[in-house]
Amino acid sequence: MIGTVVSTIKAKGYESRKILVVQPVDPTGIVAGTSFLAVDAVQAGIEDIVLTIEEGNSARQVLQDDEAVTVKAVVVAIVDEISGR
Repeated sequence: MIGTVVSTIKAKGYESRKILVVQPVDPTGIVAGTSFLAVDAVQAGIEDIVLTIEEGNSARQVLQDDEAVTVKAVVVAIVDEISGR
């Protein structure tokens, strides 16, 4: 996770939720893709390695919010360690 997003107006489903800027990396920590926005479900911090779900229905289930129809990505875990690096 590389940063947070500040917004005064949010679409339904994002209200009262922290939005993070997530940068995909490979198992060795090298950048591997384009950054994207995700709703934080685990209180991640800057430079935490996180696990995300990038599928709308699964994201809504994690948030337990059927109204969050525009949410497509959610941070679901903070990674403590990656084996085999």
